[in-house]
Amino acid sequence: MSNAFHYKWNLKDAIFTKDKGKVFSCFACGGGSTMGYKLAGYDVLGCNEIDPKMMDAYKRNHNPKYAFLEPIQEFKTRNDLPEELFNLDILDGSPPCSSFSISGNREKDWGKEKVFREGQAEQVLDTLFFDFIDLAKKLHPKIVVAENVKGLLLGEAKKYVRKIYHEFDLAGYHVQHWLLDASKMGVPQRRERVFFIALRKDLSESFMNQVDLFTQAPKLKLHFNLPKIIFGEIKDEQGRFLSENMQKIWEKRKLGDADMGDAYYRDFKKDKFFSQNYIYSNKVSKTITAHEDSLVLFDAPRFTSHDEVCQIGTFPLDYDFGKNKPHYIVGMSVPPLMVAQISTQIYEQWLSKINVYA
Repeated sequence: MSNAFHYKWNLKDAIFTKDKGKVFSCFACGGGSTMGYKLAGYDVLGCNEIDPKMMDAYKRNHNPKYAFLEPIQEFKTRNDLPEELFNLDILDGSPPCSSFSISGNREKDWGKEKVFREGQAEQVLDTLFFDFIDLAKKLHPKIVVAENVKGLLLGEAKKYVRKIYHEFDLAGYHVQHWLLDASKMGVPQRRERVFFIALRKDLSESFMNQVDLFTQAPKLKLHFNLPKIIFGEIKDEQGRFLSENMQKIWEKRKLGDADMGDAYYRDFKKDKFFSQNYIYSNKVSKTITAHEDSLVLFDAPRFTSHDEVCQIGTFPLDYDFGKNKPHYIVGMSVPPLMVAQISTQIYEQWLSKINVYA
């Protein structure tokens, strides 16, 4: 598969054809998925988001036709939604997922109300996915795309996956899921994410000649194996230098160290600085996170620069972050190129055929 998209791009130069279908995005953050759909040729009508700062960034860069700043629990019960939202090709969403992250408390946090940064609101994070399915049941789009963390497929969290399948079935959808690695999709970082993609049951008739006796719906094929992009291809000479104390630890690094905590532990037998992960120029970058100081160059005593962060996350270089830190928005967002690759396949394998028979 050739790569039709490039990780280094600018919004001002992008040509968005808007000829592949209409999309609405929930839990939109700064619009990572929105940019992916736009790159693939979709018309993104707008978004639902709970965090005012994220909504500000979304509006700065996307000028949405519809923008709903409110919890999805309120949004899904609205009786004044525009008619266009009831005629969507794709309903997109990335429900906040820290409850399932392998780096979090996981089971200890399930079912608890938490105040979290997105809007500073109390919510039970592990039920937001089902609020999103409720919205799908109300809007009845042709296809639903939901992104989440790898941890959703591990251990006791698998029970949630079974419930997700059950709720999609009750809502009138056939659903499939994939664990995809961004580094195989033209994204310069190792980032594994789970994508649930659901097709409305009544549309399966468009594929009757492709469905055998043992399947209920056409299987979407998502196989990506693009060449990996090492950090050296995007490295520049910018970026904030380490503090004097951190540089002393950095100077004691050894080839093969995963993070600055390795050197600190060798000297003091204590766990510290393990959140400062090294990036090697000859390797693909590790997953970018929302924390500004999470990525440190192994061959230079500095953090990643603005342009490096944008390219690692496949955000446009001219994205207007406003008062937000680039790491935070990019780390919280789905890489646009991941969504561009997936939504291209959705159009080619499903929507283009559905539209012929519609």
